[in-house]
Amino acid sequence: MLRWLWLSAVVVLLDQASKWWAQANLLPHVPRPLLPHLDLTLMFNRGAAFSFLGEADGWQRWFFTALAVVAVVVLTVWLARLRSGDRLTAAGIALIIGGAIGNAIDRVRLGHVVDFIDLWWDTRWHWPAFNLADSAITVGAVLLVLLSFRSEPPPARRNGKRRT
Repeated sequence: MLRWLWLSAVVVLLDQASKWWAQANLLPHVPRPLLPHLDLTLMFNRGAAFSFLGEADGWQRWFFTALAVVAVVVLTVWLARLRSGDRLTAAGIALIIGGAIGNAIDRVRLGHVVDFIDLWWDTRWHWPAFNLADSAITVGAVLLVLLSFRSEPPPARRNGKRRT
């Protein structure tokens, strides 16, 4: 199922292109309204999700990069071992791989992750800024969780009869 790595590559390309655009066209911490409750706001995150460890001394850059490398290796092995018909699981894994690589590129190249999508409600609630890589990781993870609730596929059949 390694052929699904094309989806990971698309995620990385779109993520990096969107971050390049954001850095070229947005000013840090200055919202640009896009839709109601959706702004584009350039931010730099040295930590992980929700800026976890963002204020640490700099070691988190390499810690989260190493974590991403380990995750990509483990997920790629899982992807390689999937049955050929398990397309939704493959898509979920590929989305997570692409997102992890996209954010790891930022960490290695810049020392932080570029975020720019800003969801908010009223003036009191703002979701932490995120990017396309974060979105791919979230969609992939939610897909894998939902798939974990499906019942097992029926036993294989040969000539209309169950194999035992």
